[in-house]
Amino acid sequence: MTVNAFEDMTNEEFRQVMNGFQNHKPRNGKVFQEPLFHEAPRSMDWRERLRDFCEESGVTGALEGQMFQKTGKPVSLSEQNLVDCSGSQGNQGCNGGLNGLCLPATEESCKYNPEYSVANDAGFMDIPKLEKALLKAVATVGPISVAIDAGHESFQFYKEGIYFEPECSSEDMDHGVLVVGYGYERTGSDNSKYWLVKNSWSEEWGMDGYIKMAKDRKNHCVIASAASYPTV
Repeated sequence: MTVNAFEDMTNEEFRQVMNGFQNHKPRNGKVFQEPLFHEAPRSMDWRERLRDFCEESGVTGALEGQMFQKTGKPVSLSEQNLVDCSGSQGNQGCNGGLNGLCLPATEESCKYNPEYSVANDAGFMDIPKLEKALLKAVATVGPISVAIDAGHESFQFYKEGIYFEPECSSEDMDHGVLVVGYGYERTGSDNSKYWLVKNSWSEEWGMDGYIKMAKDRKNHCVIASAASYPTV
């Protein structure tokens, strides 16, 4: 842990301002089917494969990744547009929702203009609530949008290392992030495996905006409980 830009917030203030994910809307996406006979590699980092991929939040990043794989061209999607224009999908602007974000955007009126559209979302795939299913999805599909319990001081002031919080919820989630890979540290410990996760709180937080979250430890911080990716 370290002192960072959130040091002037109490943990309650931090959770109110930064963690707006609400998993309250029934989902009707298709269900991801694990590819048969596919053996996932021991580690994966989509940042190395998608060289010009500039993922932002878990919400926009998953779509940016799928568009990059489809077209070979990087796109940067508007989080502001998502905050302002996705009310019909169950979001509530800066009061949260499935988009799970507001900052650095602020809630305004929707200014979407289809003339400037650079990505089309045809639907989404829900991933079964199992880490092994999330593993297959990350290994074969690309960056995956997930939701986690990120409401603890240990997360607020995370700096480096594999994140394991004994008080993490086994049910509740309050923040949307993006799984861009997975791996393990060569420590010889059974607890050396991690998910490589991109957060949206700038490069000043964590490991230049990333966190290593404990993997294969009973779905720690519910990382596999609301995983999905868009179809394009």
